[in-house]
Amino acid sequence: MAGQGLKGLLRRLTAPEEELEAEDLQRTCEQTGATPVGKCSRGKPVTVSGRLRSVQYCPRSNLPTLEAELFDGSGTVLLVWIGRRSIVGIEPGRAVRATGRLAVRDERKVIYNPEYELEPASK
Repeated sequence: MAGQGLKGLLRRLTAPEEELEAEDLQRTCEQTGATPVGKCSRGKPVTVSGRLRSVQYCPRSNLPTLEAELFDGSGTVLLVWIGRRSIVGIEPGRAVRATGRLAVRDERKVIYNPEYELEPASK
């Protein structure tokens, strides 16, 4: 058992930061009961949890949209709010839990106008 602890510590010291972050996000996803993005299916209602990698306002001629890429360690999903230019708290690096029906646009997973909760800031 002590060997396992030492092996785990060595791995955490030598593994790439992105890999460790992905593992932490996957663990958090499991603990909250959210569905891993990598296992989400088109057309199904889902709840996902992760960290926003990017947030972008996309002006369109008919309707503006706010798009945020959520990463949970297993994959990414694009959260799209139609008719919004900004949302307080929706910013890169923020932990978010989102619920909605999963769609696919340009071969990317998307949830349009998701219900969302801002998670507490990380420690």
